[in-house]
Amino acid sequence: MQHIERDVVIVGAGPTGLTAALELGKAGKSVAVLEARDRVGGRTWTEQMGGATIEIGGQWISPDQTALASLVEELGIETFPRYKDGDSVFIDHDGQRHVYSGDDFPVGESTVAEINRLIAHMDELTAQVDPDRPWEHPQAQELDTISFHHWLGSLTDDPVAVDCVGLFIAGGMLTKPATTFSALQALLMSASAGSFSNLVDEDFILDRRISSSMQGVSLAVAARLRDEDLFLQNPVLKLEWDEDGVTAHGATVSVRARRVIMAIPPNLYSRPTYVPALPRRQQITHQHQSMGLVIKVHAVYPTAFWREAGLSGTGFSPTALVQEVYDNTFEGDHGTLVGFISDTKADAMWELDEDTRRERILDCLADFLGDEARHPEVFYLSDWGSEEWTRGAYATSYDLGGLHRFGPTQNDPVGPIHFASSDIAGAGYQHVDGAVRMGRRTARKIVAELDGTDYDASYSGAEAAFGA
Repeated sequence: MQHIERDVVIVGAGPTGLTAALELGKAGKSVAVLEARDRVGGRTWTEQMGGATIEIGGQWISPDQTALASLVEELGIETFPRYKDGDSVFIDHDGQRHVYSGDDFPVGESTVAEINRLIAHMDELTAQVDPDRPWEHPQAQELDTISFHHWLGSLTDDPVAVDCVGLFIAGGMLTKPATTFSALQALLMSASAGSFSNLVDEDFILDRRISSSMQGVSLAVAARLRDEDLFLQNPVLKLEWDEDGVTAHGATVSVRARRVIMAIPPNLYSRPTYVPALPRRQQITHQHQSMGLVIKVHAVYPTAFWREAGLSGTGFSPTALVQEVYDNTFEGDHGTLVGFISDTKADAMWELDEDTRRERILDCLADFLGDEARHPEVFYLSDWGSEEWTRGAYATSYDLGGLHRFGPTQNDPVGPIHFASSDIAGAGYQHVDGAVRMGRRTARKIVAELDGTDYDASYSGAEAAFGA
């Protein structure tokens, strides 16, 4: 067992932990990053398959994600636009396929009017929500104790409109049935993106991609750390702490430090043994945060054949097995589609044998984009639910009533222990942008503590915490 000392030990080498390490280093603080996996990047992960670049985890960057954009600029990494040219496809509640253009789903004038009215109402409420403190909304308790589905149903008697609006947050973001999370949680999701309109606009929220892939951002940050400061395959098994500091016990290294950052999702906070145990409030809070479940489908073809048919590759359905599909072709690669299967539909897919599962999914892609979709050269399913060090995707959210009850203390440190991840971010919640913000804010907070200076609570993390 190697024994070392640092100012700060960081648990997790995802975007949050690595960004914190980068900023702490700029401020002259020594760090050690302990990562359970044999790679960096956390929920961002890229592999080459059949000559194509497959982003197994997070990948897109939108105009409001200014923290991620500033980090990408600092690292000298380029971005490129997602392919958007051509018509989109919608599969309705009756299984009928519609090719359409414009922003509105082809669901009939009255339903379109209801969808737009619900979106406008969500925008109005979202403008009243501080993403860093959604529990301070005057109706927080009321909004947090009704499911998003039932809340939408209280606003309209059009069930198709309810399903279409619910699609964007339930399947599209929180990856849980809309009956299992609150209206307040949905408002946090939209507030984190600036508005509900931004969240439902795929051309905004899925605007650009990273030239080196999203995991490439973490790899570039890790390359700026000293080799002796990054320890892979070192899950933290025990954390001993007191008011003076911590000792983090990994698989092969033990780190004594003045502060620790738990840069992992809340559903993994309980993995290490804490000596002494965490206070009651923290232990209970973590039990009310859970991961969603989504299957990210990757299908690679010799060419992007849908483009030849005048289609963008974008498709939606509130009822089909695959609820979203996009052209995911990386620059210079073969044609690649990415699709998403969420919550209970994902459960059902994992109950099938491999051949049946493949056939069902490819049949659905073919419903969107034609028979050629049934014959990919590469077919791969991202299964984050079986990843020991993630256990779901995309991120954690609270159960009904949990956000207003436990949210106010979710970011509070316990002695020398700080918690930081995209799961407990405000702006950028659930996204790499939120991870970057949390890494920067936590680093700045710790530097203030160690140096005995004041921490500026208004600091958003959109810009680097410290100079290069």
